[in-house]
Amino acid sequence: MPQATPPSARLSTIQAHMDGGNPTVFHADNVPQAPEDPLFGLMAAYRKDDFEKKVDLGIGAYRDNNAKPWVLPVVKQADEILRKDPNLNHEYLPIAGLTDFTSAAQKLILGAESPAIKEKRVVTFQTISGTGAVHLGGLFLARFYPRPSNQPIYFSSPTWANHNQIFTNVHLPIKTYPYFSPQTKGLDFEGMRSTIEQAPEGSIMLLHACAHNPTGVDPTRDQWKELAKVIRAKKHFPFFDCAYQGFASGDLENDAWAIRYFVSQGFELCIAQSFAKNFGLYGERAGAFHFVTGAGPDAQNTIGRIASQLAILQRSEISNPPAYGARIASLVLNDPALFKGWEANLRTMAGRIIDMRKALRSKLEELNGKEGSWKHITDQIGMFSFTGLTEKQVLKIREDAHVYMTKNGRISMAGLNTGNVEYTAKAIDKVVRETE
Repeated sequence: MPQATPPSARLSTIQAHMDGGNPTVFHADNVPQAPEDPLFGLMAAYRKDDFEKKVDLGIGAYRDNNAKPWVLPVVKQADEILRKDPNLNHEYLPIAGLTDFTSAAQKLILGAESPAIKEKRVVTFQTISGTGAVHLGGLFLARFYPRPSNQPIYFSSPTWANHNQIFTNVHLPIKTYPYFSPQTKGLDFEGMRSTIEQAPEGSIMLLHACAHNPTGVDPTRDQWKELAKVIRAKKHFPFFDCAYQGFASGDLENDAWAIRYFVSQGFELCIAQSFAKNFGLYGERAGAFHFVTGAGPDAQNTIGRIASQLAILQRSEISNPPAYGARIASLVLNDPALFKGWEANLRTMAGRIIDMRKALRSKLEELNGKEGSWKHITDQIGMFSFTGLTEKQVLKIREDAHVYMTKNGRISMAGLNTGNVEYTAKAIDKVVRETE
């Protein structure tokens, strides 16, 4: 027979239950309640709202003119090819990812004729979308980039919210450079340039390659050239984040110009590349991290050492990346006919966004009678626009008109369509008049 539990042990168990269960070492002092992610909290609030005319301008994903997710036709084609492939399996990918994908991603971002590719001084790792690429790059730089004076990483103010969290998590000190001018609702170029110039020599400079998130404001080509001179003079290390190639302007070459210019100038740099927006593969987490070392007789040896350390970091973080999204993107990137179809899909998405910018600006200026007063809406580029609305106005428009946007006044142009742009314009005009 099983041995009976002593009465004292039973009493201890009962007492523990009465006292609220077993104690934890993870008290609130050690593990405080974290704030809800603002963007995902906004999305949750929108979903709970049962107002018929509610408008979601917070989502960072493309929507068609019916406010529905759009699976790119070329992605459907690639998916069909994959499903019919008798050799398709679910085996692990290599640590660095799907080779056909990473080599194609290199050519897409750097250009097929890039000297970095021809001289074999670039290495690419497939990552968990752009977020994973930023993280892998941050982790590598925190471990291996020489920072004798604890030089920080600088990024724009404002920037994608996750930049702050990612670089904090890898223990890189962070600072910001001015970027958006509330007065002009455009680029504060002088503020940006002078801060980069005054930064400690050898700092890391995070730069949005195109379609800056959250402002939609990009430097001109001449301004990029000026920034390159300053960054070179101060021996800073450029880290490009590129989430919108092809989606920003509809032109893949144009959207990669800044990165290719820096490479042509001989910079050693790294790049985080996302395929979420331009392929609509949001949930498949397809991305790439590229490291380009400077030209020189020892360049291939250098890139080999860098690749070896990236492999160790990747192995300890995710072991190897997911296959499906990379296989879809690889098929398209390596097939001329599918690639041409993809370019057409990109023009469709970029074109609709541009049309919505024009429509919103036109209706706002029609309502207030001030031509040019909302010019910044069409001057900005890509998925997002910084409206200039204050947090007070944002909260009021959400309460009064059920129009949802982030507290800093950023709107996703993809949330607008021919069915809601006039309603949205009237709501914005009303809140501006009432709070002036």
